[in-house]
Amino acid sequence: MAHIICERTAAQVIKTYSPNMMVHPYMRDSNSVVPATTTTPSIDALLNDEILPPIYSIMSRLHVVVVGPGLGRDKVMLEIATKVIERAKELGLHIVIDADGLFLVQQTPDVIRGYTKAVLTPNIVEFKRLCNTLSVEIPEGFPEDASIAKRTCHALAKAFGGPVVLAKGRVDYISDGKFEFACDMPGGKKRVGGQGDTLSGTLSTFLAWKHAYQSRIWDHDVSLDESSLMMLSAYGAAAITRYCSRAAYGKYGRAMLASNLSEMVGDAYSALLEDDRYRI
Repeated sequence: MAHIICERTAAQVIKTYSPNMMVHPYMRDSNSVVPATTTTPSIDALLNDEILPPIYSIMSRLHVVVVGPGLGRDKVMLEIATKVIERAKELGLHIVIDADGLFLVQQTPDVIRGYTKAVLTPNIVEFKRLCNTLSVEIPEGFPEDASIAKRTCHALAKAFGGPVVLAKGRVDYISDGKFEFACDMPGGKKRVGGQGDTLSGTLSTFLAWKHAYQSRIWDHDVSLDESSLMMLSAYGAAAITRYCSRAAYGKYGRAMLASNLSEMVGDAYSALLEDDRYRI
């Protein structure tokens, strides 16, 4: 079940997208916050008394929080997002940070530094900005040279000291600062805006499965440790998204839209997780 926590005016539109989403209009932006006076509360009071309590109530029922897609860069929205990340860390929730969530991390990297249950999913431009923020050198040959790209992803993840970095590109590089994966499965021949949202959603699903695995909802030998589960979740999401992109392009060609990837998610899970040809 997906809970969408958004700004009030956006909720009316989002509710029309699908009956499968629970939409909560609890966030506020600068335009909807009245400046504090003797009769109106300050932004801090508004956050603590009105905005955050219902959001925190929802978070107590979640396994994963995705921060960034559709967020924007409004000052109040970013402040709410910061509080949500801090609360998620207190609750020990998995966190996926993408899009404008990465802009937030670029401005305040300490908000996620050292947290091992987080995954950052930057594209090349966002990756370079994060490297600049954390003073990670971007060598000549990045990202074309595979060994350099893998090393740089490792260096950025190490600088964050906990979160997994999933650097999206022609090849997806994944690192937690200790180990590195590369996902080079063929994708579609067209890269569409919004494709990263499929990755964020798929990644949140894998992280929820990780939680189920660690909670021993089914019988298994508990052979996978925390680090392995985080890395495998990121790799699985990258692989599923690439399969969806390739399948959507195969069906729609150059007319492919980001929404077409969602149609392929079920087939991708079946093909990659149940088809013996893909078993390792």
